Amino acid sequence: MSERLSEKAYHLIREKIITLELSPSGLINEQELMAKLGLGRTPIREALLQLAQEGLVTIVPRRGMFIADISITDLQKIFEIRIVLEGFCARLAAQRITTDQIIYLDKLLEELEGIASKDVQALMNSDKRFHELLYQAADNEFLAETMERLYAPSLRLWYLVLDRLDDVKDTIDNHIVIAEALKTGDCARAEALVKEHVAEFQQKIKAVL
Repeated sequence: MSERLSEKAYHLIREKIITLELSPSGLINEQELMAKLGLGRTPIREALLQLAQEGLVTIVPRRGMFIADISITDLQKIFEIRIVLEGFCARLAAQRITTDQIIYLDKLLEELEGIASKDVQALMNSDKRFHELLYQAADNEFLAETMERLYAPSLRLWYLVLDRLDDVKDTIDNHIVIAEALKTGDCARAEALVKEHVAEFQQKIKAVL
């Protein structure tokens, strides 16, 4: 039970960090988290220690735990890694995607059609789910774990600049052509398209920073 509660705490706190509900550099108040999440100190402490290993929480001796700051320099380096590994992930996904995953992919694309271009938060959530599916479809748990850790700080930055982004729907609409490459097993095209997709988002963010 403790392990399941720790996992629940991990996902809830991680989401609050990524969406900036917990502010970058802010001091973590465990009592407040316990009250908000309805969980005990042990699962929350275990979750925070796991998030510290992922770089989303910073532990400062004798001062406490803090939400990690958003470093533009670090994120530039992360993008350099992501653009390569994300492309490799897409190549594997085009080879290994299952029928059930294709059904879910089609559902994501259908939902994407109904999202308004001004609903940036919904569009970002759609992008998040698409990339999670991509990582799962690659069928390599070590790669998936690495990609999820790299995607999280990128997503934090996107939430930071949401109000300054103009239209991201055209970029997220790239999911449609990427999906076709995945479904037809076109490994080279899937890899190239995903690299372009990541690079395009990077350019949009750099333009407003």
